[in-house]
Amino acid sequence: MDADKYALLQAIFPLIAIVVAIAVAGWVFNNWLRIKHGYPLDGAWGQAIYPKKNEETIERVKLLSTENAQLRAELGSIKDRLANVERIVTDDGHRITQEIEALRAPRN
Repeated sequence: MDADKYALLQAIFPLIAIVVAIAVAGWVFNNWLRIKHGYPLDGAWGQAIYPKKNEETIERVKLLSTENAQLRAELGSIKDRLANVERIVTDDGHRITQEIEALRAPRN
């Protein structure tokens, strides 16, 4: 190998090392993000590697789905109550007083 080729390799090698290091760091970061957010990882040939499912995992998903439905129902009732509170706060005092007195009046 002559001196010109050797000098060229010495000049290019740090650039190649930096590019390889950035590529490896990007791959590690990508896999970390996929794991963190629950996406499947890719295998050697691009096939998805899904986490193994067992009965405990399936039961946990069912419980979380049930809890999610309950929380959505509770959120709906809270929205209704908040709408009533907003109506009371934004209405003028005279009208609210009339509605309260109408409720207090004895019904025949």
